[in-house]
Amino acid sequence: MSKLLGPEEVAQLAPSGYYVALRIGFAFPMEETNAFPQEWVDHYTNNRFMLFDPVVRWAYSNVGICRWSELPIDDPKRIVAQAQTFGMRYGVTVSIFENGADAQRSYASFTRSDREYTDLEMKLLKAYLTRRHSETAPPTNLTKAELEALGMVKDGKRLKEIAFELSVSEGAVKQRLKNAKLKLGAKTGTQAAALANQYGLI
Repeated sequence: MSKLLGPEEVAQLAPSGYYVALRIGFAFPMEETNAFPQEWVDHYTNNRFMLFDPVVRWAYSNVGICRWSELPIDDPKRIVAQAQTFGMRYGVTVSIFENGADAQRSYASFTRSDREYTDLEMKLLKAYLTRRHSETAPPTNLTKAELEALGMVKDGKRLKEIAFELSVSEGAVKQRLKNAKLKLGAKTGTQAAALANQYGLI
């Protein structure tokens, strides 16, 4: 098995479903993939399990990886036991957190119905989440001028207005936005502004 897992390998390792939340800021993840069975998602949502879920509580208060069968947290609503009836008999949860200005957390849960995860599989899944967490890190190379222009795009200002307010040519604004798009991997100025906003840069 490849040391760098892709979506296909993750799906093979988690045949009963998985959930990935990348770079959770104040409340919401920057990117989220919910590949759990739809029936479980509905049951979980309708019963408002999020606040009581020992898996989520562990993910928010720890870093590393843990098998669901080894969770050291009480489960009064028997959420893990209920998940088993939806084919998610065995699970692991990974949690990544970095200190610093952003202090963002990423976590993921992977499940299967046939057996516990091996130590090697757990290492691979932890490496996968660590890589995805790094890949979605905000760029640090945007200049003050580029961020200024993106902030104005976010506020709905047109090229001419931005140039006037910054006392530069429209060509200079275009160049700043072009550079910012490149650094953010965005196709348009609006998308670049939305990404910069999501990252908390503007």
